[in-house]
Amino acid sequence: MTTTKARLGDLRIAPRKVRVVANLIRGKDAAEALDILQFTVKKAAEPLRKLLFSAVSNAVENHSMDADALFVKTIYVDQGTTLKRWRPRAMGRATKIQKFTSSVTLELGIR
Repeated sequence: MTTTKARLGDLRIAPRKVRVVANLIRGKDAAEALDILQFTVKKAAEPLRKLLFSAVSNAVENHSMDADALFVKTIYVDQGTTLKRWRPRAMGRATKIQKFTSSVTLELGIR
């Protein structure tokens, strides 16, 4: 097996915001990607850093891969479930508020 996957579901950040951070680490070495996420000032950077760290740990422990040879092969962000809320407005009306969630899939490969 030359790849390993990790998945993060129902992250309470909109997918378009998470994709900005995911694009920073696509194709990078795992150690370099961890450094990039460590110093990225975005809310989505911390959950992605934890996901990447978990994927590297799983690759080393479960699949006996070399941590120095790992790189981010694919990372994609899909839309998760949408939380629907209501906000009161003028004259007794209400408008729908949609709170989007993200589902992140990360795949590591060996160089």
